[in-house]
Amino acid sequence: MAKKEEFYVGLDIGSSKICAVVGIPNHAEEGLRVVGVGTSRLTGLRKGVVTEIEETVSGISEAIEIAERSCGFGIDHASINLNGGHINSVNSRGTVAVGKADQEITKIDTEHAEDAAQAIQIQPNKQILHSIKRFFIIDNSNEIVKDPIGMSGVRLEVETHIITASQQILKNLSKCVTQTGLKTDDTIATPLASAKAVLDKRQKELGCAVVDIGAETTGLVIYEEDSILYTKVFPIGANSVTNDIAIGLRTSIDVAEKVKVKYGHSYHKEVSEKEKIDLSSIDMKEEGVFSRKHVSEICEARMEEIFKIIRDELRRINKDTLLPAGIVITGGGAKLKGIDLLAKDCFKLPVETAKPHSLTGQTEKIYEPEFSTAVGLMLYAYEDNIGSGGSFANNNLFSWISEKTRRLLKIFLP
Repeated sequence: MAKKEEFYVGLDIGSSKICAVVGIPNHAEEGLRVVGVGTSRLTGLRKGVVTEIEETVSGISEAIEIAERSCGFGIDHASINLNGGHINSVNSRGTVAVGKADQEITKIDTEHAEDAAQAIQIQPNKQILHSIKRFFIIDNSNEIVKDPIGMSGVRLEVETHIITASQQILKNLSKCVTQTGLKTDDTIATPLASAKAVLDKRQKELGCAVVDIGAETTGLVIYEEDSILYTKVFPIGANSVTNDIAIGLRTSIDVAEKVKVKYGHSYHKEVSEKEKIDLSSIDMKEEGVFSRKHVSEICEARMEEIFKIIRDELRRINKDTLLPAGIVITGGGAKLKGIDLLAKDCFKLPVETAKPHSLTGQTEKIYEPEFSTAVGLMLYAYEDNIGSGGSFANNNLFSWISEKTRRLLKIFLP
């Protein structure tokens, strides 16, 4: 078994489920091996926002405990996601003069430029969640540079993708995680985490949009030339389909969910008029026989509404029909049959449904669209740690020693 400092945990705190995915380095294949998975249906969230702290704490604890039994060791840290309609983005530019006399651009210059790009006005109740470099420009040239360090120039400009989120919503989520005894390694916007799990470099370079359809939210992230162009979360998801089926068939939410999963279809043209659904075969207490085509029309109407929201957003930023790698749909809502056919009609672009891939270990449990966020969080943690050249355990130890030293100095020094 791997040492404690070598494991990475993605904790997806969603509106319909909380799931934890644990991975350890697979040195033979230079990736991660999944060794633990845990899920809980206790969430305490509505539309990605914590509404019941105690229930959320219980759900996180349950998911972690199941994952611990699965992997065989204790879990004390995780990377978590932040979701909800409060998440927005903007692309901002910052410009600085190159510091060295010989005009060679250094890492300090790039950091100063990034700091300048972050000097934007945001609402008082919001904070910057991510600031992601998109590209650099040297001396007002038309050439885009990915890494300017070592190049020569007088003026350095950077464009960054800034994602903002509600301070209070983030604090409430962090409080829930802390109460379970977990340390938060990082907090990632849900659309970014999902994209991390399902996209490859070529798709990002060509330009594509990831549409992550969750239970009560739908996330959108757009990539162009291997960098993030746009991020947003909409407060509508696959539960809307379930609610409409419950109303249309005059049945309970639980039965409607089972009807959606077993018989639902997003493209009514693919469903025969002759196919029938007997509710008593799903629940003996229910009665009524309905056309499957009628159910598919309900599913199609609601999913078309979600896609129109996404399409309007693409039009607003001038990217409608202009994404060569098309639309990539993931999240639990991506499992609805015929969703790719409907999306092709709506977006007039190539469409694929995607799930996590390129992992080893317990992949049979997590190679499903609803695990994209948790897997993406785990991958972010792994890649960040590799980039920092250390381990979370070592970093945690360093932070602990630093904090102890600071407190001692505060006691003994005037």
